[in-house]
Amino acid sequence: MKKLLLLFTLFFVAVSSFAQKNKIAIETEYGKIVIMLYDNTPLNTNNMVKLAKEHYYDSTIFHRCIPQFVIQGGDSTSKHAKPGQMLGEGGLGYTVPAEINDTDYHKRGAVGVARDNTPDKSGSACQFYIVVGKKFTDDDLDKLSKRNGRKYTTEQREVYKTQGGTPHLDGNYTVFGEVIEGMDIVDKIANEPRDSHDRPNKDIRMLKVRVVKKKKKFLFF
Repeated sequence: MKKLLLLFTLFFVAVSSFAQKNKIAIETEYGKIVIMLYDNTPLNTNNMVKLAKEHYYDSTIFHRCIPQFVIQGGDSTSKHAKPGQMLGEGGLGYTVPAEINDTDYHKRGAVGVARDNTPDKSGSACQFYIVVGKKFTDDDLDKLSKRNGRKYTTEQREVYKTQGGTPHLDGNYTVFGEVIEGMDIVDKIANEPRDSHDRPNKDIRMLKVRVVKKKKKFLFF
């Protein structure tokens, strides 16, 4: 019996290790934000993992922070930006194809890809946002649904009503992850005093952005 229990435990550990998703840790002066990236958005997920491994994000700032909406960062020109300089145009010379679907939506804590008015909805190679959001009612969601033709599932409605989000962004921007640790840090950043362009008055830097190491994979037979 003990042997069977041990084998089951080892098998469970092995299966669990394979289920590990990509995670990104963002160190800030306020603390750490941990993001889980989705498997069903491989182009955008792999792009962020690549940039994190290259230490691209280190010292970039959250240059657009709006309470009850989003915090946005990753602009390539923000590392050495002067006080009051307008940001948001910096990129890496390419865009990443959109991976918009009905499963991933803009709930509180969702991580999305910033973009300009690209016809194909492809997004920035480096700029991303984290949803702070606000709560919505069924009536709000009904009106949005009529406006954008998007159907909200019972689960999505419940999340938007109880946790909040930015449902008006659904269908227009790729959501490729979510915050699993540190939403209190996101809220602090969102509420920093800011200028007329929503840039915080003081630079809030991503001190370090790293891929969280996965557990080792083992198979037992």
